[in-house]
Amino acid sequence: MTTEPLVFRWGIISTGQIATAFVKDLLVDPKTRDVHDVVHKVAAVGSRSVASAEKFISTVAGGDKAIKAYGTYEEVYADKDVDAIYIGTPHTYHYINALDAIKAKKHVLCEKPVTCNLLELKALLAAAKENGVFFMEAVWTRFQPLSLEVKRIIDSGALGAPVVLSADLSGDFDINNIPRTHRILDPALGGGALLDLGPYPLVWAIMALFEHLANKLTIPKISGSMLMTPLTNVDSNTSFTLNFDQGDLRAQAVLSCSINAKRLTPGVSIRFEKGIIHIQSPIYCPKEFTVEYFNQSGASVREEKRVFEYVGGGWHFQADEVARCVRDGKLESDLWGHNKSLLEVHVFDEVRKQGGYVFPPGIEKVTQ
Repeated sequence: MTTEPLVFRWGIISTGQIATAFVKDLLVDPKTRDVHDVVHKVAAVGSRSVASAEKFISTVAGGDKAIKAYGTYEEVYADKDVDAIYIGTPHTYHYINALDAIKAKKHVLCEKPVTCNLLELKALLAAAKENGVFFMEAVWTRFQPLSLEVKRIIDSGALGAPVVLSADLSGDFDINNIPRTHRILDPALGGGALLDLGPYPLVWAIMALFEHLANKLTIPKISGSMLMTPLTNVDSNTSFTLNFDQGDLRAQAVLSCSINAKRLTPGVSIRFEKGIIHIQSPIYCPKEFTVEYFNQSGASVREEKRVFEYVGGGWHFQADEVARCVRDGKLESDLWGHNKSLLEVHVFDEVRKQGGYVFPPGIEKVTQ
């Protein structure tokens, strides 16, 4: 007996660059990635005008006349043909957008960073629980095949315990020649390196160290430093160190992000007692990693290279996770649960506090 795949219906909030990438991947045939239990459908798109939504449907979603175009987000939340809401707005809008969707009893996949501070996230999680809906931060990297294989190798113990993880995500945004209102520079949009780029170095630390069995899900000690650009006083360069030593693991993550520098490669290096994993850039969607194995004297004796290819940009794996979780009655993902988003935002709050990055008044919607 063949079971028909679940048709999972999405409402898309925002028609920007990141929503474009997500929707293009939703339209990729799941069979190309050996997924046979889920099919994704875009049911509705919300933008600031109907014309903008219609343009998005025409240029990004294949011109499907069945997709509804709305000039408000509220109409998407209210649409009975929508199972889950994807929120791709700037991060200073995530709290309001997600809360509105949750109150409409829609499941939510919200872009990273999920909120501007920890109190906002705790309020969202309480609302999601109250309304009985699934909620997940869109940490797409965690669900990609390469990440799953790296995690499998770590968990196998073949390399021993992790000792030091180094990860960087940087990009040269040409900050001296772009408008001050650009998302990467505008403090009203949570601009700067940490909130825009920082989730990606951090996700590797969470995967390799926080999730490590020996860590026992203990919270690391955080030390951060920020260099502000005089253009708008957001962070142009941020580095932060996480010390995992509260469980049975003793390991350190050295993480960094910049908006005025080219990216490094490899972008992530995880040093273990018996070897090293080098993950090539871009670290948000890497396609290649190398494992270097040491002998008892510490000499490199073997190297294995793994390359991953698939149709699409890598955004669809998180969509599959959401659909399956909702189908199975889960309120959070096992791979990227609420505890990991809480840790992420806690880290960012602490780094901002230590670095002296204060949002403009009114940006943080929950402050006590």
